[in-house]
Amino acid sequence: MNTPLTAATAATLAVLVLAGSAEARADQPQSASKPGTSAAPAATEALDRFYRQDLLWGPCEAPALAKSGTECAKVTVPLDYAAPDGRTLSLAVSRIKATGPRTARRGIIQTNPGGPGGRGLDFPAMLRTKMTPQVAAAYDVIGMDTRGLGKSEPLDCGLNSLSWMRGTGFDRASFDRVTKQAIGDAAKCDAKYGDSLRHYSTRNIARDVDIVRGALRERKTSWFGQSYGTYLGAVYAQMFPGRVDRLVLDSALDPRTYGRATIQALGPANEKALDDLAAWAAPRDAVYHLGKTPAAVRATAEGLVRRAAERPIAIGGYRLDAQTLPFILFAMGTDDFDNKEYAAILRQLADAAAGKKVEPTERLAGLLAAAFRTGADETGTGPDYASQLAVLCADTTMPGDPESYRKTIERVRRTQPVFGPLVNAPMPCGWWKHKPRERRTEIDNTVPALQLQATGDTRTTYEQGLGMHKAMRGSKLVTVPVRTHAVFGYYPNACANKAVNDYLLTGDLPKADTTCERD
Repeated sequence: MNTPLTAATAATLAVLVLAGSAEARADQPQSASKPGTSAAPAATEALDRFYRQDLLWGPCEAPALAKSGTECAKVTVPLDYAAPDGRTLSLAVSRIKATGPRTARRGIIQTNPGGPGGRGLDFPAMLRTKMTPQVAAAYDVIGMDTRGLGKSEPLDCGLNSLSWMRGTGFDRASFDRVTKQAIGDAAKCDAKYGDSLRHYSTRNIARDVDIVRGALRERKTSWFGQSYGTYLGAVYAQMFPGRVDRLVLDSALDPRTYGRATIQALGPANEKALDDLAAWAAPRDAVYHLGKTPAAVRATAEGLVRRAAERPIAIGGYRLDAQTLPFILFAMGTDDFDNKEYAAILRQLADAAAGKKVEPTERLAGLLAAAFRTGADETGTGPDYASQLAVLCADTTMPGDPESYRKTIERVRRTQPVFGPLVNAPMPCGWWKHKPRERRTEIDNTVPALQLQATGDTRTTYEQGLGMHKAMRGSKLVTVPVRTHAVFGYYPNACANKAVNDYLLTGDLPKADTTCERD
């Protein structure tokens, strides 16, 4: 996923994104403060109190956020937009105010860092560091922990791992263990939250975004989304086209295949990243001792997974098996600057497999924590995983037949030996009791948008991005020929950064799709 790796952010590593919700036109706003809803158009007036609420801004709880100049507030939204007089949720939002005078101010830009399940309160501070002074002067940058996440009444099903991103191993017993856990995770969430889980959909998150806009007394909002945040932005634009000012989609997925196919596309992309690492490491065998040819380096990686299946690898206080080791490797290779670190971690894993005592690097320690430390405190990832799962299963349905997953894994194993069993593993959504409440959103509009896409993206592939570009017919595509996920703010490319800042400042899109050069 696209951010510095900590246990709190690692839940977004998978960039898991699945199917959306209903026809948009009924959701288009009818006035500055009162959009309709497809679930209950007659409830429009009942939503007024949410749009007209006053937000009380103050210092954020997190010291780092407060130090950055970020303010925080709470916004109240209905759990069920079809029943706005019923139960409500309290969502945490953040703000870094525009630096310029009121005459220079354009408005607000709302943001989402990805996921689903990516906490968003600290995202404005990162974006502000990449904005030019003129852009920083023009926008209040708004972040949010989406419903059920972080400081926004987090869901916690008691999950003890990211069960839907676990390798299924090599034998039937291993596959059955992963399947049992997926089924168990669905049952845990249903037992605690029941039918309310149907309300944690992308469509409802988009409605929450519009409540925030209204509570800030803004007629329109701009949007910056990365990864899953591009899908959320596209859904918002489809539902509320008259509310969109400037729209930036960085590392987009294909909304027309948003579903299990999006996750399955990660397999070939990550196998290619492993091949790229092998080609880089082979000439450096004297340093890393992973193999003198690309084939030998790949054999080392594949061999580690097989050895972990036979005897778990003890490292950093954890034991990596064929279910968890592929997730660790999946987290590497996202960025083409990662080769040195990727090779070093492979070396550490090989040493640990050989029985040597190894002190994990900071990056590996973070990945191990993401895979295993799932408590409910600030370092735990279990609640973030629950939030991610809630969105996926509120948005989509998936197969509930274990054999369909097993057959797919065996079909792709030859060409995807490391990551095929990971990204095709049984998904808890297949056993989710409460199916999506709304039909998926079909993205098809001419809302202007600037889209950034890296050719080597291992999370939202370039082909996925082309799908978004086709669906958002008013978009202009800026291609960046590198391997990274999330370009703006995380990858040094002056051309891409200039494209975003110029668009936010002037509102002018490039006249045609363009390709940047590598810096």
